[in-house]
Amino acid sequence: MFSSLGENFTKVLEKIKRKGSVSEADITEALREIRIAMLEADVALDVTREFISHIKQKALGEKVLKSITPGQMIVKIVHDELVSMLKADDQDINLKSTPPAVIMLVGLQGVGKTTTSAKLAVHLRKKYKKKVLLVSLDTQRPAAQEQLETLGKQVSIDTLPIVKGESPLDIAKRAMGEAKTKYFDVVILDTAGRLHTDQELLDEIIAIKAFANPIETLLTADSMAGQDAVNSAKQFNNAVKLSGIILTRIDADARGGAALSIKHITGCPIKFIGHGEKISDFEQFHPERIASRILDMGDVVSLVERAAEVVNQEDAQALAKKMSKGDFDMEDLRTQLKNLKKMGGIASVVAMMPGLRGIKDKMDMDKLDSAILAKQEAIINSMTKKEKRFPKILDASRKNRIAKGSGTSVQDINKLCKQFFEMQTMMKRIGKMDGKSLKKFGNMLNN
Repeated sequence: MFSSLGENFTKVLEKIKRKGSVSEADITEALREIRIAMLEADVALDVTREFISHIKQKALGEKVLKSITPGQMIVKIVHDELVSMLKADDQDINLKSTPPAVIMLVGLQGVGKTTTSAKLAVHLRKKYKKKVLLVSLDTQRPAAQEQLETLGKQVSIDTLPIVKGESPLDIAKRAMGEAKTKYFDVVILDTAGRLHTDQELLDEIIAIKAFANPIETLLTADSMAGQDAVNSAKQFNNAVKLSGIILTRIDADARGGAALSIKHITGCPIKFIGHGEKISDFEQFHPERIASRILDMGDVVSLVERAAEVVNQEDAQALAKKMSKGDFDMEDLRTQLKNLKKMGGIASVVAMMPGLRGIKDKMDMDKLDSAILAKQEAIINSMTKKEKRFPKILDASRKNRIAKGSGTSVQDINKLCKQFFEMQTMMKRIGKMDGKSLKKFGNMLNN
Protein backbone atom coordinates (compact mmCIF):
# COMPACT_ATOMS: atom_id res chain seq x y z
CA MET A 1 0.00 0.00 0.00
CA PHE A 2 1.06 3.61 -0.65
CA SER A 3 4.02 2.29 -2.66
CA SER A 4 4.54 5.33 -4.92
CA LEU A 5 4.06 7.84 -2.10
CA GLY A 6 6.28 5.84 0.24
CA GLU A 7 8.99 5.37 -2.39
CA ASN A 8 9.13 9.10 -3.12
CA PHE A 9 9.15 10.03 0.58
CA THR A 10 11.94 7.51 1.21
CA LYS A 11 14.09 8.87 -1.66
CA VAL A 12 13.79 12.45 -0.39
CA LEU A 13 14.49 11.58 3.23
CA GLU A 14 17.37 9.19 2.41
CA LYS A 15 19.00 11.98 0.41
CA ILE A 16 18.80 14.41 3.33
CA LYS A 17 19.90 11.76 5.86
CA ARG A 18 23.15 11.25 3.95
CA LYS A 19 24.16 14.89 4.44
CA GLY A 20 26.48 15.60 7.37
CA SER A 21 24.93 19.03 7.81
CA VAL A 22 21.68 20.49 6.54
CA SER A 23 21.04 24.04 5.35
CA GLU A 24 17.79 25.94 4.93
CA ALA A 25 18.17 25.47 1.17
CA ASP A 26 18.41 21.65 1.65
CA ILE A 27 15.21 21.61 3.70
CA THR A 28 13.39 23.86 1.24
CA GLU A 29 14.36 21.56 -1.64
CA ALA A 30 13.29 18.46 0.34
CA LEU A 31 9.93 20.02 1.17
CA ARG A 32 9.41 20.91 -2.49
CA GLU A 33 9.96 17.27 -3.45
CA ILE A 34 7.67 16.04 -0.67
CA ARG A 35 4.97 18.46 -1.85
CA ILE A 36 5.24 17.12 -5.42
CA ALA A 37 5.12 13.53 -4.12
CA MET A 38 1.94 14.23 -2.14
CA LEU A 39 0.17 15.96 -5.02
CA GLU A 40 1.13 13.13 -7.39
CA ALA A 41 -0.31 10.72 -4.82
CA ASP A 42 -3.64 12.57 -5.11
CA VAL A 43 -3.46 14.14 -1.65
CA ALA A 44 -5.77 17.15 -1.47
CA LEU A 45 -4.03 20.50 -2.08
CA ASP A 46 -5.19 22.03 1.24
CA VAL A 47 -3.94 18.99 3.15
CA THR A 48 -0.58 19.11 1.37
CA ARG A 49 -0.13 22.83 2.08
CA GLU A 50 -0.87 22.42 5.78
CA PHE A 51 1.39 19.35 6.06
CA ILE A 52 4.34 21.16 4.40
CA SER A 53 3.74 24.28 6.49
CA HIS A 54 3.90 22.35 9.78
CA ILE A 55 7.07 20.47 8.78
CA LYS A 56 8.78 23.64 7.56
CA GLN A 57 8.04 25.42 10.83
CA LYS A 58 9.59 22.59 12.87
CA ALA A 59 12.45 21.64 10.51
CA LEU A 60 13.88 25.15 10.09
CA GLY A 61 14.45 25.59 13.80
CA GLU A 62 17.97 26.03 15.16
CA LYS A 63 17.66 22.75 17.09
CA VAL A 64 17.41 20.79 13.83
CA LEU A 65 19.85 22.76 11.68
CA LYS A 66 22.63 22.58 14.31
CA SER A 67 21.89 19.02 15.36
CA ILE A 68 24.53 16.28 15.03
CA THR A 69 21.99 14.18 13.09
CA PRO A 70 19.71 16.69 11.34
CA GLY A 71 18.56 14.16 8.74
CA GLN A 72 17.25 11.78 11.40
CA MET A 73 15.45 14.63 13.17
CA ILE A 74 13.72 15.65 9.93
CA VAL A 75 12.58 12.04 9.35
CA LYS A 76 11.10 12.06 12.86
CA ILE A 77 9.34 15.38 12.20
CA VAL A 78 7.81 14.00 8.97
CA HIS A 79 6.76 10.78 10.73
CA ASP A 80 5.16 12.65 13.64
CA GLU A 81 3.33 14.99 11.26
CA LEU A 82 1.96 12.02 9.30
CA VAL A 83 0.71 10.49 12.55
CA SER A 84 -0.86 13.80 13.57
CA MET A 85 -2.61 14.06 10.19
CA LEU A 86 -4.08 10.56 10.48
CA LYS A 87 -4.78 10.38 14.21
CA ALA A 88 -8.12 11.01 15.96
CA ASP A 89 -9.31 10.82 19.57
CA ASP A 90 -12.18 8.48 18.67
CA GLN A 91 -10.14 6.04 16.54
CA ASP A 92 -11.50 2.91 18.24
CA ILE A 93 -14.89 1.38 17.47
CA ASN A 94 -17.52 2.56 19.95
CA LEU A 95 -19.53 -0.27 21.53
CA LYS A 96 -20.52 1.55 24.72
CA SER A 97 -24.28 1.27 24.61
CA THR A 98 -27.06 -0.90 25.99
CA PRO A 99 -27.17 -4.03 23.78
CA PRO A 100 -27.81 -4.32 20.98
CA ALA A 101 -25.31 -1.69 19.79
CA VAL A 102 -26.21 -0.71 16.22
CA ILE A 103 -23.54 -0.09 13.58
CA MET A 104 -24.77 1.23 10.22
CA LEU A 105 -22.60 0.96 7.10
CA VAL A 106 -23.21 3.40 4.26
CA GLY A 107 -21.40 4.06 0.98
CA LEU A 108 -21.50 4.27 -2.78
CA GLN A 109 -22.27 1.33 -5.05
CA GLY A 110 -19.44 -1.13 -5.65
CA VAL A 111 -17.11 -0.20 -2.76
CA GLY A 112 -17.32 -3.63 -1.09
CA LYS A 113 -19.75 -2.69 1.68
CA THR A 114 -21.41 -6.10 2.01
CA THR A 115 -18.09 -7.96 2.28
CA THR A 116 -16.87 -5.29 4.71
CA SER A 117 -19.96 -5.89 6.89
CA ALA A 118 -18.98 -9.57 7.21
CA LYS A 119 -15.33 -8.67 7.88
CA LEU A 120 -16.35 -6.23 10.61
CA ALA A 121 -18.65 -8.84 12.21
CA VAL A 122 -15.80 -11.37 12.36
CA HIS A 123 -13.48 -8.71 13.83
CA LEU A 124 -15.98 -7.85 16.58
CA ARG A 125 -16.46 -11.50 17.43
CA LYS A 126 -12.75 -12.27 17.52
CA LYS A 127 -11.51 -9.15 19.32
CA TYR A 128 -14.44 -8.24 21.57
CA LYS A 129 -16.25 -11.63 21.86
CA LYS A 130 -19.48 -10.05 20.61
CA LYS A 131 -22.53 -11.92 19.33
CA VAL A 132 -23.29 -10.16 16.04
CA LEU A 133 -26.37 -10.07 13.81
CA LEU A 134 -25.78 -9.15 10.16
CA VAL A 135 -28.68 -7.41 8.44
CA SER A 136 -28.97 -6.49 4.74
CA LEU A 137 -31.15 -3.46 4.04
CA ASP A 138 -30.21 -3.53 0.35
CA THR A 139 -33.40 -4.15 -1.59
CA GLN A 140 -31.99 -2.38 -4.68
CA ARG A 141 -29.16 -4.63 -5.88
CA PRO A 142 -30.19 -8.09 -7.13
CA ALA A 143 -29.22 -10.89 -4.68
CA ALA A 144 -27.58 -8.43 -2.25
CA GLN A 145 -29.44 -9.93 0.71
CA GLU A 146 -28.53 -13.44 -0.42
CA GLN A 147 -24.87 -12.40 -0.71
CA LEU A 148 -24.76 -11.29 2.92
CA GLU A 149 -26.59 -14.46 3.99
CA THR A 150 -23.97 -16.59 2.17
CA LEU A 151 -21.09 -14.65 3.72
CA GLY A 152 -22.67 -15.06 7.16
CA LYS A 153 -22.84 -18.83 6.73
CA GLN A 154 -19.21 -18.96 5.56
CA VAL A 155 -17.96 -17.24 8.72
CA SER A 156 -20.63 -18.61 11.13
CA ILE A 157 -22.20 -15.19 11.81
CA ASP A 158 -26.00 -14.97 12.20
CA THR A 159 -27.95 -13.09 9.51
CA LEU A 160 -31.51 -11.83 9.65
CA PRO A 161 -33.81 -14.20 7.70
CA ILE A 162 -34.86 -12.73 4.34
CA VAL A 163 -38.50 -11.71 3.89
CA LYS A 164 -39.21 -10.61 0.34
CA GLY A 165 -41.13 -7.39 -0.27
CA GLU A 166 -40.17 -5.59 2.94
CA SER A 167 -38.89 -2.02 2.82
CA PRO A 168 -35.43 -1.25 4.29
CA LEU A 169 -37.05 0.51 7.27
CA ASP A 170 -39.32 -2.49 7.94
CA ILE A 171 -36.28 -4.80 7.78
CA ALA A 172 -34.46 -2.58 10.31
CA LYS A 173 -37.46 -2.70 12.66
CA ARG A 174 -37.65 -6.50 12.42
CA ALA A 175 -33.88 -6.74 12.99
CA MET A 176 -34.06 -4.74 16.22
CA GLY A 177 -36.85 -6.94 17.50
CA GLU A 178 -34.89 -10.09 16.66
CA ALA A 179 -31.71 -8.71 18.25
CA LYS A 180 -33.44 -7.89 21.53
CA THR A 181 -35.30 -11.21 21.68
CA LYS A 182 -32.20 -13.33 20.97
CA TYR A 183 -29.75 -11.22 23.00
CA PHE A 184 -27.38 -10.07 20.26
CA ASP A 185 -24.64 -7.67 21.37
CA VAL A 186 -24.25 -5.90 18.02
CA VAL A 187 -26.43 -5.38 14.94
CA ILE A 188 -24.66 -4.42 11.69
CA LEU A 189 -26.97 -2.74 9.17
CA ASP A 190 -25.67 -3.05 5.59
CA THR A 191 -27.50 -0.32 3.65
CA ALA A 192 -27.94 -0.15 -0.12
CA GLY A 193 -25.14 1.43 -2.13
CA ARG A 194 -26.16 4.71 -3.66
CA LEU A 195 -25.03 7.39 -6.09
CA HIS A 196 -23.91 10.90 -5.09
CA THR A 197 -27.04 12.39 -6.63
CA ASP A 198 -29.57 9.86 -5.37
CA GLN A 199 -31.48 12.00 -2.86
CA GLU A 200 -34.26 9.42 -2.48
CA LEU A 201 -31.84 6.78 -1.22
CA LEU A 202 -30.09 9.33 1.00
CA ASP A 203 -33.48 10.16 2.54
CA GLU A 204 -33.94 6.43 3.12
CA ILE A 205 -30.78 6.07 5.21
CA ILE A 206 -31.64 9.27 7.11
CA ALA A 207 -34.97 7.63 8.09
CA ILE A 208 -33.23 4.36 9.04
CA LYS A 209 -30.70 6.22 11.16
CA ALA A 210 -33.46 8.17 12.93
CA PHE A 211 -35.17 4.88 13.85
CA ALA A 212 -32.17 2.66 14.68
CA ASN A 213 -30.10 5.35 16.42
CA PRO A 214 -26.77 3.68 15.53
CA ILE A 215 -23.84 4.21 17.89
CA GLU A 216 -21.56 4.13 14.81
CA THR A 217 -22.37 5.30 11.28
CA LEU A 218 -19.43 4.17 9.17
CA LEU A 219 -18.73 5.09 5.56
CA THR A 220 -17.19 2.34 3.44
CA ALA A 221 -14.96 4.10 0.89
CA ASP A 222 -12.76 2.72 -1.88
CA SER A 223 -9.26 4.11 -1.35
CA MET A 224 -8.54 3.60 -5.07
CA ALA A 225 -11.14 6.28 -5.83
CA GLY A 226 -8.80 9.00 -4.51
CA GLN A 227 -10.50 12.39 -4.39
CA ASP A 228 -13.85 10.82 -5.33
CA ALA A 229 -13.69 8.91 -2.04
CA VAL A 230 -13.04 12.19 -0.21
CA ASN A 231 -15.95 13.92 -1.99
CA SER A 232 -18.38 11.09 -1.22
CA ALA A 233 -17.26 11.17 2.43
CA LYS A 234 -18.09 14.87 2.61
CA GLN A 235 -21.53 14.32 1.09
CA PHE A 236 -22.43 11.39 3.35
CA ASN A 237 -21.13 13.27 6.37
CA ASN A 238 -23.37 16.23 5.53
CA ALA A 239 -26.37 13.92 5.10
CA VAL A 240 -26.07 11.48 8.03
CA LYS A 241 -23.19 12.72 10.22
CA LEU A 242 -20.58 9.96 9.99
CA SER A 243 -18.73 8.68 13.04
CA GLY A 244 -15.94 7.01 11.09
CA ILE A 245 -14.61 5.59 7.84
CA ILE A 246 -13.56 2.15 6.60
CA LEU A 247 -11.14 2.28 3.67
CA THR A 248 -11.28 -0.72 1.34
CA ARG A 249 -8.77 -1.93 -1.30
CA ILE A 250 -5.96 -0.25 0.62
CA ASP A 251 -3.56 -2.94 -0.66
CA ALA A 252 -4.15 -1.84 -4.26
CA ASP A 253 -3.80 1.88 -3.49
CA ALA A 254 -0.29 2.83 -4.59
CA ARG A 255 -0.99 6.53 -4.18
CA GLY A 256 -2.48 6.89 -0.70
CA GLY A 257 -4.18 10.23 -1.36
CA ALA A 258 -7.55 9.16 0.06
CA ALA A 259 -6.09 7.90 3.34
CA LEU A 260 -4.07 11.08 3.89
CA SER A 261 -6.90 13.44 2.90
CA ILE A 262 -10.15 11.92 4.08
CA LYS A 263 -9.77 12.31 7.83
CA HIS A 264 -8.38 15.84 7.55
CA ILE A 265 -11.11 17.10 5.23
CA THR A 266 -14.14 15.40 6.82
CA GLY A 267 -12.98 15.38 10.43
CA CYS A 268 -14.04 11.70 10.55
CA PRO A 269 -11.50 9.17 11.83
CA ILE A 270 -10.42 6.20 9.72
CA LYS A 271 -11.35 3.26 11.96
CA PHE A 272 -10.59 0.22 9.80
CA ILE A 273 -8.84 -0.75 6.58
CA GLY A 274 -9.56 -3.65 4.24
CA HIS A 275 -6.48 -4.93 2.43
CA GLY A 276 -7.58 -7.95 0.44
CA GLU A 277 -10.43 -10.21 -0.63
CA LYS A 278 -10.34 -12.68 2.26
CA ILE A 279 -12.50 -12.12 5.35
CA SER A 280 -9.33 -11.98 7.46
CA ASP A 281 -7.92 -9.13 5.32
CA PHE A 282 -9.26 -6.49 7.66
CA GLU A 283 -7.64 -4.59 10.50
CA GLN A 284 -8.01 -1.70 12.85
CA PHE A 285 -6.44 1.51 11.56
CA HIS A 286 -3.34 2.50 13.55
CA PRO A 287 -1.95 5.90 12.44
CA GLU A 288 1.53 5.27 13.88
CA ARG A 289 1.87 1.99 12.02
CA ILE A 290 0.62 3.41 8.71
CA ALA A 291 3.03 6.36 9.00
CA SER A 292 5.88 3.90 9.61
CA ARG A 293 4.90 1.85 6.56
CA ILE A 294 4.80 4.97 4.36
CA LEU A 295 8.32 5.91 5.48
CA ASP A 296 9.66 2.33 5.09
CA MET A 297 10.19 1.99 8.85
CA GLY A 298 8.20 -1.24 8.80
CA ASP A 299 5.32 -2.33 11.00
CA VAL A 300 6.72 -5.05 13.21
CA VAL A 301 3.89 -4.72 15.77
CA SER A 302 1.26 -5.64 13.16
CA LEU A 303 3.51 -8.43 11.89
CA VAL A 304 3.78 -9.93 15.39
CA GLU A 305 0.01 -9.60 15.91
CA ARG A 306 -0.70 -11.33 12.61
CA ALA A 307 1.76 -14.11 13.46
CA ALA A 308 0.10 -14.58 16.87
CA GLU A 309 -3.26 -15.07 15.13
CA VAL A 310 -2.08 -17.85 12.82
CA VAL A 311 0.55 -19.66 14.90
CA ASN A 312 -0.55 -22.16 17.54
CA GLN A 313 1.27 -21.22 20.77
CA GLU A 314 1.91 -24.81 21.87
CA ASP A 315 3.30 -25.71 18.44
CA ALA A 316 5.47 -22.57 18.51
CA GLN A 317 6.92 -23.46 21.92
CA ALA A 318 7.58 -27.04 20.83
CA LEU A 319 9.29 -25.80 17.65
CA ALA A 320 11.38 -23.29 19.63
CA LYS A 321 12.57 -26.13 21.87
CA LYS A 322 13.53 -28.23 18.83
CA MET A 323 15.23 -25.29 17.17
CA SER A 324 17.30 -24.55 20.27
CA LYS A 325 18.77 -28.05 19.88
CA GLY A 326 19.21 -27.66 16.14
CA ASP A 327 16.61 -30.40 15.70
CA PHE A 328 14.75 -28.79 12.78
CA ASP A 329 13.43 -30.95 9.94
CA MET A 330 11.52 -30.57 6.66
CA GLU A 331 8.18 -31.19 8.40
CA ASP A 332 8.87 -28.16 10.61
CA LEU A 333 9.77 -26.12 7.53
CA ARG A 334 6.49 -27.12 5.86
CA THR A 335 4.57 -25.94 8.94
CA GLN A 336 6.35 -22.59 8.73
CA LEU A 337 5.55 -22.29 5.00
CA LYS A 338 1.85 -22.87 5.79
CA ASN A 339 1.96 -20.22 8.52
CA LEU A 340 3.63 -17.81 6.10
CA LYS A 341 0.79 -18.34 3.60
CA LYS A 342 -1.79 -17.68 6.34
CA MET A 343 -0.03 -14.41 7.19
CA GLY A 344 -0.49 -13.21 3.62
CA GLY A 345 2.66 -14.63 2.08
CA ILE A 346 6.14 -13.27 1.52
CA ALA A 347 4.91 -9.97 0.08
CA SER A 348 2.78 -9.22 3.13
CA VAL A 349 5.63 -9.98 5.55
CA VAL A 350 8.24 -8.03 3.55
CA ALA A 351 5.90 -5.02 3.43
CA MET A 352 5.97 -4.89 7.24
CA MET A 353 9.74 -5.23 7.60
CA PRO A 354 11.76 -2.02 7.94
CA GLY A 355 13.97 -0.98 5.03
CA LEU A 356 12.81 -3.64 2.56
CA ARG A 357 10.68 -1.50 0.22
CA GLY A 358 13.44 -1.56 -2.42
CA ILE A 359 13.48 -5.35 -2.48
CA LYS A 360 9.70 -5.61 -2.65
CA ASP A 361 9.37 -3.02 -5.42
CA LYS A 362 12.06 -4.64 -7.60
CA MET A 363 10.35 -8.03 -7.55
CA ASP A 364 6.85 -9.17 -8.44
CA MET A 365 6.18 -10.31 -4.89
CA ASP A 366 2.66 -11.66 -5.52
CA LYS A 367 3.92 -14.01 -8.23
CA LEU A 368 6.93 -14.82 -6.07
CA ASP A 369 4.63 -15.81 -3.21
CA SER A 370 2.47 -18.22 -5.16
CA ALA A 371 5.39 -19.67 -7.12
CA ILE A 372 7.89 -20.21 -4.31
CA LEU A 373 5.58 -21.24 -1.47
CA ALA A 374 3.54 -23.64 -3.62
CA LYS A 375 6.69 -25.16 -5.13
CA GLN A 376 8.45 -25.64 -1.80
CA GLU A 377 5.40 -27.16 -0.17
CA ALA A 378 4.89 -29.54 -3.12
CA ILE A 379 8.53 -30.68 -2.83
CA ILE A 380 8.22 -31.44 0.90
CA ASN A 381 4.86 -33.19 0.38
CA SER A 382 6.55 -35.54 -2.13
CA MET A 383 9.15 -36.70 0.42
CA THR A 384 8.83 -39.80 2.56
CA LYS A 385 8.66 -39.45 6.36
CA LYS A 386 12.29 -40.54 6.59
CA GLU A 387 13.40 -37.99 3.98
CA LYS A 388 11.60 -35.18 5.79
CA ARG A 389 13.23 -36.19 9.06
CA PHE A 390 16.72 -36.73 7.59
CA PRO A 391 17.10 -34.59 4.41
CA LYS A 392 20.80 -35.52 4.16
CA ILE A 393 19.82 -38.90 2.72
CA LEU A 394 18.48 -37.21 -0.41
CA ASP A 395 20.68 -38.56 -3.22
CA ALA A 396 20.28 -38.13 -6.99
CA SER A 397 17.78 -40.99 -7.28
CA ARG A 398 15.56 -39.70 -4.47
CA LYS A 399 15.67 -36.15 -5.84
CA ASN A 400 14.62 -37.35 -9.30
CA ARG A 401 11.65 -39.18 -7.75
CA ILE A 402 10.63 -36.13 -5.68
CA ALA A 403 10.97 -33.84 -8.71
CA LYS A 404 8.61 -36.04 -10.75
CA GLY A 405 6.15 -36.33 -7.87
CA SER A 406 6.06 -32.58 -7.17
CA GLY A 407 6.19 -31.30 -10.75
CA THR A 408 9.44 -29.44 -10.05
CA SER A 409 13.09 -29.82 -11.01
CA VAL A 410 16.12 -31.25 -9.22
CA GLN A 411 17.53 -27.68 -9.18
CA ASP A 412 14.44 -26.57 -7.21
CA ILE A 413 15.03 -29.35 -4.69
CA ASN A 414 18.72 -28.42 -4.39
CA LYS A 415 17.76 -24.79 -3.68
CA LEU A 416 15.30 -25.82 -0.98
CA CYS A 417 17.84 -28.17 0.63
CA LYS A 418 20.53 -25.47 0.59
CA GLN A 419 18.19 -23.02 2.34
CA PHE A 420 17.12 -25.69 4.82
CA PHE A 421 20.68 -26.68 5.79
CA GLU A 422 21.68 -23.01 6.20
CA MET A 423 18.70 -22.49 8.53
CA GLN A 424 19.54 -25.65 10.46
CA THR A 425 23.19 -24.60 10.91
CA MET A 426 22.19 -21.15 12.15
CA MET A 427 19.75 -22.65 14.64
CA LYS A 428 22.40 -25.03 16.00
CA ARG A 429 24.73 -22.06 16.55
CA ILE A 430 22.03 -20.07 18.32
CA GLY A 431 21.14 -23.12 20.45
CA LYS A 432 24.75 -23.38 21.70
CA MET A 433 24.99 -19.72 22.72
CA ASP A 434 24.93 -18.66 26.35
CA GLY A 435 22.97 -15.60 27.53
CA LYS A 436 25.85 -13.19 26.88
CA SER A 437 26.45 -14.50 23.36
CA LEU A 438 22.72 -14.39 22.54
CA LYS A 439 22.56 -10.77 23.61
CA LYS A 440 25.55 -9.97 21.39
CA PHE A 441 23.92 -11.82 18.48
CA GLY A 442 20.66 -9.88 18.99
CA ASN A 443 22.53 -6.56 19.03
CA MET A 444 24.31 -7.55 15.83
CA LEU A 445 20.96 -8.24 14.09
CA ASN A 446 19.51 -4.95 15.29
CA ASN A 447 22.50 -3.04 13.94
